[in-house]
Amino acid sequence: MEIRQLETLVSIDEHRTFSRAAEALGTVQSNVSNRVARLEAELGTELIDRASGNLTESGAIVVERARRILTELRAIASDVSELNADVAGQVNLGMIGSAGRWVVPLALEAVRSRYPNINLRISEGTNSALEPRVINGQLDLAVLAAPVMADELSEVDLFTEDLVVIARRDHPLAQLPSPLTFTTLAQHDVLLPMVGTPIRREIDQAAQRAGVALRPLVEIDGLRTIASMTFDGHGPSILPATMLSPHLRAAFVAIPIEGIAKRRVVLTSRRFGFPAAPVRAIAALLKDIVTNATNAPKGVYLPAPPLP
Repeated sequence: MEIRQLETLVSIDEHRTFSRAAEALGTVQSNVSNRVARLEAELGTELIDRASGNLTESGAIVVERARRILTELRAIASDVSELNADVAGQVNLGMIGSAGRWVVPLALEAVRSRYPNINLRISEGTNSALEPRVINGQLDLAVLAAPVMADELSEVDLFTEDLVVIARRDHPLAQLPSPLTFTTLAQHDVLLPMVGTPIRREIDQAAQRAGVALRPLVEIDGLRTIASMTFDGHGPSILPATMLSPHLRAAFVAIPIEGIAKRRVVLTSRRFGFPAAPVRAIAALLKDIVTNATNAPKGVYLPAPPLP
């Protein structure tokens, strides 16, 4: 079994066709086909369904382990480079949208000044989209909303943020005394995150403690989409306070809610295995820039910096 055979199978899974995989690998399609055929012959099973182009059950198992093997190989080169020169390599970071609005600019500035030889690639998404990508090695780290559900992942607290009602200033909810109670909220249609997402669990638990059920106008797995619908006039929503940008505060208001916990945002990584030097560097950098941030958005609460 050769490393390039594993790289080829992973590339096919990522790019969905032999031709695009060949282009990504800088080779020709016949080489891709030959590598897959040799790997299938060695393992004694079909890895790709030629009719559909999808991985077979065996192929999915091989790809999952291949990603881990390739991650470890990249880590060897990165760790050796750390001993001889500046930390260098690529780090794939996942980020929920509400955190990305203020963490990403800080991270990019810090990476440029401290680790100019690290290539940081950032993918935005929801917990449900990002967790599996950390598990299978497509992402090295992810900034997610707690709790993280997968047992294969560990988490470290970064910050907490308020959950609020975001509404137009002329909406009836904005005319009421704050904080709003869930009894009051239950009388209005509200844009809500999807059932099962971390933020929706916080909302539903608080509503249950108040003895009411909210009336969702629509449920969406994507905070940016929910915020956009509110800003486009489709109704109030319950979101992290960071979703209300300063330039929108003239027309919209973030209204505190009584009896709801703050949302925890955490840095997540695979529980097992030793991360490469660039990954360790970025993890430490993220914790440092958040702890020492001087321009955190309204509604964000940072951990106390460590004692000297």
